[in-house]
Amino acid sequence: MLFRRQDISPAARRGAEWIELQLDGETVRVCVRRHPTARRLTLRVRTASRDVTLTAPPHVPLATANAFVQRHLDWVRARLVRLPQRVPFVPGEIIPVRGIPHRIVHRDTLRGTCSVEIDPDDGSHLLCVAGDLPHLARRVSDYLKRLARLELTAAVRRHAAALQVDVGAITLRDTASRWGSCAASGDLSFSWRLIFAPPHVLDYLAAHEVAHRLEMNHGPRYWRAVERIFPERRLAEAWLRAHGSGLHCYGAE
Repeated sequence: MLFRRQDISPAARRGAEWIELQLDGETVRVCVRRHPTARRLTLRVRTASRDVTLTAPPHVPLATANAFVQRHLDWVRARLVRLPQRVPFVPGEIIPVRGIPHRIVHRDTLRGTCSVEIDPDDGSHLLCVAGDLPHLARRVSDYLKRLARLELTAAVRRHAAALQVDVGAITLRDTASRWGSCAASGDLSFSWRLIFAPPHVLDYLAAHEVAHRLEMNHGPRYWRAVERIFPERRLAEAWLRAHGSGLHCYGAE
């Protein structure tokens, strides 16, 4: 199955115009978004929200937009096929935690919520989840978010001390387009999905946002501040470009 109707994001559902494509016996709905500054038609398949959107100038007729999409049907098909398979939090599935693969194991007699063990047979990592099976996905999600908060809080405090800046509250979200942000007030926000990435990637994002406490831009002085506290930032950026979109596939039902 390439695409499911329920995969359409809530934001896309609020769109006023739609174009329907027939792909291999399935109906794919393309949301047409009118943008006042758009100068051309731009087609996009988003990995995080798993939807297809067409950005169009306000004056372009819907028939013209439809013809454009139909001409690029093979392009849409190819990108939908390449979307990473969703990995739900269920027993037997393998998810990365701090970049290390962990197999989810349900142990209803286990105390607490989640714990990590090493499989004595092959040395692999196990994420053991306690409680009733219907609550397993929520318990895994809660555990990962708590772990992400601990890791990000520690990294933010370390980088803030290095730059001698103050930061505000730290919020975790499930954002589709940004891994982190820094408000003028000093409050920081991060995607909890960074806990799936290797530690140096999470650490870089913390440094990236803390550096905005000195410069609320991405100018030369800002990047000098980032590299002062995280010299290998290009390695982390390269990892995110190559693998970042795949972090959105975990935990989906």
